[in-house]
Amino acid sequence: MNKAASHQKPTLSIIKIGGNVIDNTEKLATFLTAFCGLPGFKILVHGGGKMATKLSQDMGIEAKMLNGRRVTDAEMLKMVTMVYAGLINKNIVAQLQAQQCNAIGLSGADGNLILAKKRPIQQIKNSETGETENIDFGYVGDLDAQSVHTKNLSVLLNNGFIPVFSAITHNGEGQLLNTNADTIASALAVALSQIYDTSLIYCFEKKGVLRDVDDEQSAISEINPSIFETLQAQNIIHSGMLPKLHNAFEAINNGVKQVFIGHADELHLLHTQQFGTRITI
Repeated sequence: MNKAASHQKPTLSIIKIGGNVIDNTEKLATFLTAFCGLPGFKILVHGGGKMATKLSQDMGIEAKMLNGRRVTDAEMLKMVTMVYAGLINKNIVAQLQAQQCNAIGLSGADGNLILAKKRPIQQIKNSETGETENIDFGYVGDLDAQSVHTKNLSVLLNNGFIPVFSAITHNGEGQLLNTNADTIASALAVALSQIYDTSLIYCFEKKGVLRDVDDEQSAISEINPSIFETLQAQNIIHSGMLPKLHNAFEAINNGVKQVFIGHADELHLLHTQQFGTRITI
């Protein structure tokens, strides 16, 4: 073995699963089979699907939205913690164990793995009135470069565990926080790229970033910053895709080897480089 090969980083795939896949038993099972088949170290980050919203309605807890963004008050935090870190997380872990994938279900509080800061009150322009308002998003956590405890996470990975993260973090002072799952995946990828040869893959129910939101076959094969700027200027990218792309570029600009956005059903194509949309510098 030559000197360069001996210092090669081990590979790590960080997969984020969300959207309607979480709510579809059959699609989720297909995805988890493909996930188990990925080589090297791997981490799964999952969103909450529609289950938290439905259960909240059933229990009379009103889902509050401001400018299209969810507000997490004390009651909603209880609900998303139970659903994300409890029901959904443990269901995924049990299914992975059934396929001999030694998964361990986690929140950011476990092992102090992901430390977040409560989002401060923000001045945001109301899309309806046009006036600037002070908005408190409640118990929502934001991440920074120091959020991920890479040493503790590496201990789990190096001892054969497959971490499965829900979208729940903590502030280190006993307070749980609801944190965007796409952002968690990006933060994990950036932090762990110091130790591992890291790939970040966003999986959902579309074949990638679509040129035409109504045409499933219009996925764009590659997007770099220049192409992204052009697509934005032409209003081609659906607004719901923008946060995911911002997280993707954040990752690729900070040490992550490759980032893909694609359909959960096609994860098995990842090794062929024919999977979804590739984000490049």
